[in-house]
Amino acid sequence: MKTPPFLLFAALLFWGWQTDFLIAGATLGAALELARFVKFRWELDDTDFNRISSFCIVLNIALMGYVFTNNDTGGVNGLVHGHTVIAAAKSGALTTTRFLRWLPLTAFAFIAAQMFNARPSVPLTAISPVLRWRRRKGDNEFAGHYYNIEFPYFMVCLFAAGIHENTGSFKYFFGITILAVWALWTVRPRRFKFLAWAAALAAVAVLGIFGIFGITHTQHIIQSFNAAWMARFFGNRVDPLQTMTSMGRIGQMKLSAKIVIRLEPHEVGHVPSYLREASYRNYHPQKMTWYAGGGLSDFEIIQAENDGTTWNLTTAKTNAENINIACYLEGYSRELDAPEGLLPLPSGCSRLENTPPDMILKKNKNGALLAAGRGLMIFDARYAAGATIDSPPDAGTTNHFDLNVPTNEIPALAQVISELNLSAAASETEKRAAVEKFFLNKFTYTMWQGREKHADTNGTPLTKFLLTSRNGHCEYFASASVLLLRELGIPARYAVGYYVHETRGTGYVVRERDGHAWCLAWNRDKKCWEDFDTTPPSWVAIESQRTEFWQWLSDVRSWLGFEFAKFRWRQANFQQYILWALVPVLLVLLYHIIFRRRGKLHGAKDKKSAARENIWPGLDSEFYQLEKKLAARGLPRQPGETLADWLERALAEPALTGLRSPLQELLRLHYRHRFDPHGLPAAERERLRDEAKACLDLLLQARP
Repeated sequence: MKTPPFLLFAALLFWGWQTDFLIAGATLGAALELARFVKFRWELDDTDFNRISSFCIVLNIALMGYVFTNNDTGGVNGLVHGHTVIAAAKSGALTTTRFLRWLPLTAFAFIAAQMFNARPSVPLTAISPVLRWRRRKGDNEFAGHYYNIEFPYFMVCLFAAGIHENTGSFKYFFGITILAVWALWTVRPRRFKFLAWAAALAAVAVLGIFGIFGITHTQHIIQSFNAAWMARFFGNRVDPLQTMTSMGRIGQMKLSAKIVIRLEPHEVGHVPSYLREASYRNYHPQKMTWYAGGGLSDFEIIQAENDGTTWNLTTAKTNAENINIACYLEGYSRELDAPEGLLPLPSGCSRLENTPPDMILKKNKNGALLAAGRGLMIFDARYAAGATIDSPPDAGTTNHFDLNVPTNEIPALAQVISELNLSAAASETEKRAAVEKFFLNKFTYTMWQGREKHADTNGTPLTKFLLTSRNGHCEYFASASVLLLRELGIPARYAVGYYVHETRGTGYVVRERDGHAWCLAWNRDKKCWEDFDTTPPSWVAIESQRTEFWQWLSDVRSWLGFEFAKFRWRQANFQQYILWALVPVLLVLLYHIIFRRRGKLHGAKDKKSAARENIWPGLDSEFYQLEKKLAARGLPRQPGETLADWLERALAEPALTGLRSPLQELLRLHYRHRFDPHGLPAAERERLRDEAKACLDLLLQARP
């Protein structure tokens, strides 16, 4: 079924207006409407349409791959990057929306092939790749089925025009209403009166208005939700403001073997022992939670260097080590509409290099770096012993967080200090050594916490750990060490992050179960914070014993996920070659469509036409003898005129009126013989020959 004149032009113009592709829409619409005014036609067969369909599919894949790996803002008139700024966190949705928005453009070659074809329809096998595959397997159920796709393309244009930000405007609604009324008017059922038809259409329009109000209201409700619900889709994250320990919980502490960080040192074997994500100063014994001592307002934005990929965190350090870190941002920032998370950095990190150019970086006084941008961060970190980005102890302020000890923990700490046998004149170095020796000789590491440890309800879990059980996991050791050092007058903080120990090729991997807690102790002589870990070294071996035999399979899956994440978040070198890799495919398809097609241009024969007549199917049809005979009667076929139109014009001659029925049947057989890939059965081929001979005899008898 054909669309009325200029409807496709109006639909493409409307699509261009709604998606900021106005010039492109007007150009495509004018090109399609041109087919109504020119006689130029191609004779394309099923194979040609299959190739054009394949070309459109490959073109869509190429554009989707390009958008998926290039989400940065910018572009010319929004053709590549759209007219709205969408963060990288929505790369999957962004690819889908832009793919749908571009459908009128990417499917233009297909509709243009139909509009300028001698037969104004396309084979069903070209529309559906599944049916094309079935046809190749010998299923001929849909052979010879052809459809006019003008109205489907019209609906695609209306649908694609709606792929844009919902601003609450009614321009799109009124536009599709006008176009829909225009299209439906030409195909309205005549058995219904105009008033009934118009009333039904008006009712649908009113329901559409209510639908717009409902969608807009629902969108506002969803946007009003707190961003915390979004974070569920990004996995667990470390909170920069607080960390709740597992002290006091009964049972086995189980952590996943999932790989969360990958390290590649610039010099083999040179790798930091600890990757710190955050540190905390204030301990709440009842909640067994450490707090940073401030809110998100304490985070201040750091400015990158002029290249946008380098960040100076502290003063430059000599002989700094360099390591490449790949980590995931597990949180979500509603404010920035992007993934967000704490960066795991080695102690003494002074500089970040080769970061993604769109990264936003914030830091707080406790040395935590909060990054936002892409879900996967790959960068170089330079580090060395010495100054860190942490603020010095606040002993001179009224808060005294770095020396604060909860009163209900003081009795247990005092008893432990008496066991250390420290002299009154002991230095801070001697105190730290005594604390480290105390935990190493008298405590053991375990991930199991039994009920017997918590039978006494008079003491806190930390008190029981120090005085009775003397075994636990890293959170016990780190918390006890921080409070013990503070009680000895040494500023200390509670740190969380990962311990690096597992090699993988020339690099290292860090698993979720490598998550660790330790202590930061202030060195008054060097004026810097230093890692102070009292957890027995046996904890690494104990964790390694829990490796399952199928872990290799999980590692393979993790590696595949990592490679895909690099591709998705534009951290891989090969994403820039996606389009170039598909260009040869597109060129090959174009070559087959243009130079190796089976069709021909009406009225244009080259020097090889005679040779092709023995190869092209259907050119031996007796219908062409009738064409020559009618041309001799003064009814030649005009250039670009289809056989059906020419025959209709010829039958207007009164002397040929009696030949209308046999000639139309003969044309139907000729088309099947000419274009059906399987040709005509022997019986129908003989019928074509006999009918043509009979029509020739009648034509000779008819007087001009």
